[in-house]
Amino acid sequence: METLSIFALQPNENAMNILITGGAGFIGSHLAEQLLKENHQVVAMDDLSTGAISNIDHLLLHPNFDHVIGSILDESTLAEHIDRCDVVFHLAAAVGVKLIVEAPVRTIETNVRGTEVVLQHASKKRKLVIITSTSEVYGKRTTVPFTEASDLLLGCPHQHRWAYACSKALDEFLALAYWKEQQLPVIVVRLFNTVGPRQTGRYGMVIPNFVQQALTGEPITVFGNGAQTRSFADVTDVVRALIGLLGEPKAVGDIFNIGNPEEISVMRLAKQVKRATGSMSDIVTVPYDQVYEAGFEDMPRRVPDITKIHNLTGWSPTLTLRDILDRV
Repeated sequence: METLSIFALQPNENAMNILITGGAGFIGSHLAEQLLKENHQVVAMDDLSTGAISNIDHLLLHPNFDHVIGSILDESTLAEHIDRCDVVFHLAAAVGVKLIVEAPVRTIETNVRGTEVVLQHASKKRKLVIITSTSEVYGKRTTVPFTEASDLLLGCPHQHRWAYACSKALDEFLALAYWKEQQLPVIVVRLFNTVGPRQTGRYGMVIPNFVQQALTGEPITVFGNGAQTRSFADVTDVVRALIGLLGEPKAVGDIFNIGNPEEISVMRLAKQVKRATGSMSDIVTVPYDQVYEAGFEDMPRRVPDITKIHNLTGWSPTLTLRDILDRV
């Protein structure tokens, strides 16, 4: 079990009651941990479909922490906790390319309906909602870095791979519509690849999978030809960015990229993991249609422009990819 040093409460005259949907997930659990360190009251709501109690085991005895096992689609429970909170961090969503391709109905319904009910109930009491969107909404754009004002370029509806991007883009439109029409304070953040302790490779997350394969001597499997590039941010940096936006009135009604602009190809990443672990594993390429579905399309590049959030809050990532791999 992790250290309980977070039980030592620090004075915070701006302490708030905060609800985190998806609070037992990878990012949600780290966010809860940091908010508790800052002496906020935190309730984590999660149906454990992709989250896990083990992620928040070390928080369960904290005097400022509570958790609810349940779906955000249980509107009576959700409404009760929104009524009691000051802020909602809405992280609950379908995650992982493999799940998205195999269960597109669940993906769309979870993301769209889930966000809809959160916004509906938050609007009744004008509670601030921070919506976590994704870099996936940029779709097949190839001009990088991506800025928040960039056009979105999604693929054909026959390719279920784009169901997630489309559903999250709709979440963004809906959130900003609530801000415009009902003056509900909302902040939309587009998270790029986030990595760190407690992340699982179960849903296709690339670094945990590479590390697991390297440590066990299995082939390190690179999907496609490995030329596609990604940018990885450590979860502690991402959490710091989320909390930094919390106290910025100018962030309301706007969209912000959160990620690390350091770009690397997936093939080079596999070689770096192999080297870092001293593994004897072979690196093999696997065609997308053997992993997902025929005609699967991937994003060729994914690099954030973080000028906007930096100018507003001063945030920038502190950990490099090398740091991140060491932590994983």
